[in-house]
Amino acid sequence: QVKLVESGGGSVESGGSLTLSCEVSGYTTRPDTANTYCMGWFRQPPGGEREGVAVIDSDGTKNYADSVKGRFSLSQDNSKNTVYLLYLQMNSLKPEDTAIYYCAADFAFYGNCINYYGMDFWGKGTQVTISS
Repeated sequence: QVKLVESGGGSVESGGSLTLSCEVSGYTTRPDTANTYCMGWFRQPPGGEREGVAVIDSDGTKNYADSVKGRFSLSQDNSKNTVYLLYLQMNSLKPEDTAIYYCAADFAFYGNCINYYGMDFWGKGTQVTISS
């Protein structure tokens, strides 16, 4: 069973940086070598709805929410066969970035999944709090 575990959340002041990590395991085919996939980061602010933040698809295309473009960056570490890591580097953080950040993956979805909330696999989330 595919498992996603997020880490790296915390509390920082406005303008600060954080790097979130998502460890993906339990797969039979390493995520980045699957024929079809989309995976990335979503967030849910306090009292708000879940929204897509940054995703990467099987064409290698990265898509970002307009609100984080130029500040957030997605990267991956596929050097190990049994564990795949997906990172979200977050710079110039703002109070409105405060949310629970979730890592998600879907190995049957083709294309940009940034607005797709029916992903097959989700992590439990990590809290990010930005103070002004």
